[in-house]
Amino acid sequence: MTLDERPRFQDLSRSKVPPGFRGRSGLTVLVWQTVQQTLFAWSPQPAYGWRRWLLRLFGADVGKGVLVRPTVRVTYPWKVKLGDYCWIGDNAELYSLGPIGVGANSVVSQRCYICAATHDYTDITFPLVAKPVVIEREVWIAADCFIAPGVTVGVGAIVGARSTVLVDVLPANIVAGNPIKKIGDRLCPTS
Repeated sequence: MTLDERPRFQDLSRSKVPPGFRGRSGLTVLVWQTVQQTLFAWSPQPAYGWRRWLLRLFGADVGKGVLVRPTVRVTYPWKVKLGDYCWIGDNAELYSLGPIGVGANSVVSQRCYICAATHDYTDITFPLVAKPVVIEREVWIAADCFIAPGVTVGVGAIVGARSTVLVDVLPANIVAGNPIKKIGDRLCPTS
């Protein structure tokens, strides 16, 4: 490597996972990955109770009536809290390097990516930084959205399909786009 080829912005050879960052041993992480790719992913569509049980077995806080599809991926279940009756759709990813909370009666639709970690690009070692994601109760995250680390989506908000959420969403706001813009207010339906 010549002088000009030395890393100036990020040197991944010096990057390390911070001690305790995973929250469990490497063996536990490996066992979870194996279970997720087999017993979880191969379970029949209506086996919601089975998948709730598996998530709880690995430390997730899972409320009653939660519906998690078999194609959902959860990085570290022990960093996830799913409120009563929430739904997590097909091929959604809960990248739970940091805490992720999904409130009661909320929907994370298919192919959404909920990301609870980033890197500190100001440090040449490019360390991981956990930033919790909070999706409050009665929220609808429509299909194929990205929710960035550190974001809170307020009670009753709606995030339109294929949106990129880099900032907090206020309660009962309807937002969409890349980056998101407010497009309306959610009104309480009359029953």
